Amino acid sequence: MAETQSTNFLYPFIDAEENDSTALLVDLASSARSKAAESAHLQQASMDECGDVVCEAGRQMAARFAQGGRLYTFGNGGSSTDAATLASLFSRPVLGRPLTAWSLAADVSVVTALGNDVGFDLIFSRQIIAHSKERDIAIAMSTSGNSDDLMTAFTEAKKRGLLTIGFAGHDGGMMASTDDLDFCFTVRSQSIHRIQESHAIIGYRLWSVVQDCMAEKGPGRIPARVTDDRSI
Repeated sequence: MAETQSTNFLYPFIDAEENDSTALLVDLASSARSKAAESAHLQQASMDECGDVVCEAGRQMAARFAQGGRLYTFGNGGSSTDAATLASLFSRPVLGRPLTAWSLAADVSVVTALGNDVGFDLIFSRQIIAHSKERDIAIAMSTSGNSDDLMTAFTEAKKRGLLTIGFAGHDGGMMASTDDLDFCFTVRSQSIHRIQESHAIIGYRLWSVVQDCMAEKGPGRIPARVTDDRSI
């Protein structure tokens, strides 16, 4: 029988000797409230730090979409799911204007074929080579900012003239220091969960700026600056 793994690192009180169900529910509720408060604080702090830059990035994205550009998103693990969600927000919004976007991690047959044939570090850069044009946009999401396959893709995208945007965590890692990124949004936390939650807020704000730009002036005219609404 496999050894039971401890859940102390998530909910310390669950493995404790707890016979009072009411007390356990109180502890669970307290833990949830604490995590929600921590997440909300980090989201606001992240927007306070990078809100103006998000607006500028959104303005530049809108200009490229107006020229027929496409958005490519990518990431590893949980961040690949976040990248796919961001692509869906742009391509299939509940409200607003659908824009061409897709996740480079979504097609398992392509990802596994490239990983097997040319190596995992090239799974995104090879797709950039195959599909992208100069007017396009590349966005990668990473909680560390240090994934080699993402950095290789950014190098290729930058060389081809794409607008390059990175979502990172901790201190930003390689994303924060490379010349291959036009914009880098770093969420300053050590928690993977909290970083990804803040990435979602930044991604939504980026989408809303693009929508505002294209709605205000139409597809051929993009305003020079968008007012930063930092409310979450």
